[in-house]
Amino acid sequence: MPEPLVREWTPGFRLDLSGALAPLRRGRGDPTWQPAGQGIWRTATTPDGAATTLVHRRPDGTVVGRAWGPGAQWSLDGLPALLGADDRPEDFVPCHPLIADAHRRMPGLRFGASRRVWDQLLPAVLEQKVTGVEARRSWRELCRRFGDPAPGPAPEGMRVPPTPAQVRAIPDWEWHRAGVDSARRRAILACAAVAHRLEAAAELGGEPGRELLRRVPGIGVWTAAEVAQRAWGDADAVSFGDFHIPSVVGWALLGHTIDDAGLLEVLAPYKPQRQRQRAVRYVEVSGFRRPRLGPRFSPRDYRAM
Repeated sequence: MPEPLVREWTPGFRLDLSGALAPLRRGRGDPTWQPAGQGIWRTATTPDGAATTLVHRRPDGTVVGRAWGPGAQWSLDGLPALLGADDRPEDFVPCHPLIADAHRRMPGLRFGASRRVWDQLLPAVLEQKVTGVEARRSWRELCRRFGDPAPGPAPEGMRVPPTPAQVRAIPDWEWHRAGVDSARRRAILACAAVAHRLEAAAELGGEPGRELLRRVPGIGVWTAAEVAQRAWGDADAVSFGDFHIPSVVGWALLGHTIDDAGLLEVLAPYKPQRQRQRAVRYVEVSGFRRPRLGPRFSPRDYRAM
């Protein structure tokens, strides 16, 4: 087994390691992300090829990253950004007691940047207009059947996300077997055809980066925001069009459900700071739970259709 490349880095801020990396995890059975005691294993595609990284923190606060595979050096070069070194939570000014309390209790919450658009775009499209259960099942099946084994001594069963070329080679019946309907399949294939150009979105950042993603058929405001939050740590990219967020934020801050227009209004005070999604994140991690007023949305199994 080849020796890993190693990087040690001491952040100059309070860091919640698992909190920074948690948004990159797609469900508990995600074959690209696994906890490892006090650390985390994850895999990724990179411009140089596949990579596996193991990140943990020593008691003195030093973060140690070990990486294997052709993309090991690229992954370690981006370790500080991945853990939120480029984020600016100090600019955030909470405008509601619940958000202010979460902000005070969680100083280590930061937006990390994976710097890799494709790895966030594929699962985000899978999550369009379906339940989380359905999307995560499709993600697992596509990674396990079409992604390469993780380089290095990764835990058994870990896989690298399928590359654009591997995705374009998936036969139609395999999409059906993975529970992916025709609309999401078309959007994924459209992204795969221009994936090399879409990586520029992470360099553009902000609204220009999200606009570049939305040029692809099937990629709307919600999907672009989900990618932006993870690929370049966009703290202003709100997932408008989400099934749950307006309701959760509405109940938490106003005591009743709201729609996207209401969500835009309630987040308006954070616009000058470009921190609207950070306000949403604080609501999500605050511990608040909205009342359940009806049955949950039932998953739809596209494999049986």
